[in-house]
Amino acid sequence: MSNALTVTDASFKEDVLDSEIPVLVDFWAPWCGPCRMVAPVVEEIAEQYAGQVKVVKLNTDENATTASQYGIRSIPTLMIFKGGQRVDMVVGAVPKTTLASTLEKYLKPNT
Repeated sequence: MSNALTVTDASFKEDVLDSEIPVLVDFWAPWCGPCRMVAPVVEEIAEQYAGQVKVVKLNTDENATTASQYGIRSIPTLMIFKGGQRVDMVVGAVPKTTLASTLEKYLKPNT
């Protein structure tokens, strides 16, 4: 079972921008080879950071409005949102360590 939530143009604001915790958005498409390579990494991150980070997937073919709004030109693109703002992004199939260390920067409590 997937730990990542599927979001759409319609649910993006509620699921991502209005989230209380940081959100990792995986912009992907079914035909994209590197997207399939990074999918297990995204799942592991979802499991490892459950409760600290919300992990969601957005199919760019079916949700072009949101993809174009954030200037998605190549997939997979993984974006991190915090407090309704895009704070970081990683483009391409990256190792879990790269993704985890990028995420860690936004998990520290705001003191």
